[in-house]
Amino acid sequence: LLAMGYMYLFAITQFWSAGDKAKIESYREENIASGGGNKLADGTCQPSAMVQAAADLIDYNVNQSTWVPSNPLEKAGLFFVWDWKDTIFFDNRAAFQLGVNQAVRRTAVELVDRLGRVRGTSSINQNLQDAREAANYRENAWFLTFTPPFVQPTTPEKLREARRKLLAFNDELVRCNADFDVRADNLLQFLDRVTADIGSTSEILQRQIEQANFFGIDTRSDDRFWFTYGQIYGYYAILTAARSDFRDVFVQRNLDNIWLRMDEQFKNALHVEPPVVTNGSASSIIKSHLESIGFALLRIRSNLVEMRDILDR
Repeated sequence: LLAMGYMYLFAITQFWSAGDKAKIESYREENIASGGGNKLADGTCQPSAMVQAAADLIDYNVNQSTWVPSNPLEKAGLFFVWDWKDTIFFDNRAAFQLGVNQAVRRTAVELVDRLGRVRGTSSINQNLQDAREAANYRENAWFLTFTPPFVQPTTPEKLREARRKLLAFNDELVRCNADFDVRADNLLQFLDRVTADIGSTSEILQRQIEQANFFGIDTRSDDRFWFTYGQIYGYYAILTAARSDFRDVFVQRNLDNIWLRMDEQFKNALHVEPPVVTNGSASSIIKSHLESIGFALLRIRSNLVEMRDILDR
């Protein structure tokens, strides 16, 4: 059984793809009838593309893929002696999934606090509240635990619950029974939170780059890289959807040129998919993939800051 467990772990950590880039195209403005929450000609309201994108990211992580961080052998390492984080292959998929989930978590928080309600005149939407709580559940929970009651919901179960609640909110929105507040100040606040989130990731990358050596061998650089890659993929999907939801704000504040530039930077960042992640020092001929994705991350962040500044004027 142990041998079969490790064979299964090998399969789910070695044969995987880093996101569905084609899916992101479905969130673009030309593929969606109107901005989020707007009244349509048939009397219904437009569901939120951001909510749909967050639900689809969860679907990709736990339904179309196997959620690796909860696997007991992934948590235990090799015979409880060697942590998979100290390898260059066995932690990459888990790191990518955690990066995607980080983008989902941040979006779920902002949906509850600002986007899914009219501030000051409406209560918090219960579906969004439940989705936030489920999305922020522990990321490595298995169904057995050493503490009473010894049985608990797994992380994939809670993420599936979060997805159901997000889709339930969109169903409410279609019936015009929920609020989705697409004001400029709400978009500003959301961009502020995303900027802070990826700024924290860039700091983690910088600390790892400082540990680079001449030979480029760094067993922790791969999980830093793939977490960042997953976070970029997640935010690319959600921000593309936000462009559709807040289309009127983008037109009014003339944000289209900045968005097109940032869209291209997202695409370029997601083209970096090395088979082995290296972290060469400044004097080495070995490439540092952390510097490559870190530079792409900072370019994205600079455009987000510029968009935020325009909205704040």
